[in-house]
Order: sequence, then C-alpha cells, then structure tokens
Amino acid sequence: MNMKLELVPWERRQVIRHLMQFYLYDFTKYLNIDVDHNGVFPEYPGLDAFWTDEGRKFPFLITSDGAPAGFALVERFEPGNIDNDYYLTEFFVMQKYRRSGVGTQAAHELFERFPGRWKVTQVRNNVVAQAFWRKVIGAYTGGRFREKFHPELGNPSQFFVT
Repeated sequence: MNMKLELVPWERRQVIRHLMQFYLYDFTKYLNIDVDHNGVFPEYPGLDAFWTDEGRKFPFLITSDGAPAGFALVERFEPGNIDNDYYLTEFFVMQKYRRSGVGTQAAHELFERFPGRWKVTQVRNNVVAQAFWRKVIGAYTGGRFREKFHPELGNPSQFFVT
C-alpha cells in the first residue's frame, strides 16, 4: 500500500469533516455521543481552527493508494510548554485500512515532520487504541517514552521526544 500524508488546504476541509463522522461513530463505543434527528453527529468542536490558526494547528489527510484512509490533527504548543511541543489531537484510520501498516506509517511520518516533544492521549476505555499507540511509539522511540494517566479521567498519555 502506498500511504501518503498531506496537509489539507481550506478548500478541501470537507474531506476531514466527512471522515470525522466515521471517527465519531467509532467513538460511540467509548463516549456518549449521539446523532441528531438527521442522523448526523455534532460538529467537532473547534475544527475550523485547524485551518485558521496557521502555524499552530495542522490538519492532515491520510491516503492509501490515493483513497482517503483517515486523518490526523496535530497541534503545536507555544514555546515554553512544560510537557510537550506537539499534541496529536485526533488520529483516525478507517477500519478497512487498520492492521495494514497505514496508521503506523502515518504516525511515524508525523513524528518526523515535527521534531520535538510529543504527547499522544487515548480514552481510558479504548484499550485497542492504547495498545496501538504503545506499540507505535515504542517502536519509534526504542521504548523511550513515559506514560501518565489523567488524575480524574484516567486517560493514558504517552510523552516522548522525536
């Protein structure tokens, strides 16, 4: 499979919006999210900022052999942030492309594009995502990452340097 990671321009933002519906659907297993009376999930909060907050937020489309396969939303923090420079705000790979290496390859490419201190977080009860990120980050860093759990929510976050 030929994976490509591309920054999505404002004119093509709908592709992320549309894929976000599938992402939110996946999250119904872990969070209390419902569709409206038209069968549409709510708008992802602050999504437009990934196109208007240049230099701080980055919306990426993941493709496989030219077809949309997922997305990644990366946020850069202000210099001087105590824990990290970059936060992987959201990361989604459609089920068809899972376990094919597309997600791992996309994650590693993101880490290469943005050298620095990273934070990646998963929902407490999404054990599949936790296993994926521990494996991906562990392979990328040679096991050199630390994990912390949110004191109230219990969500795990991995911290590492690229």
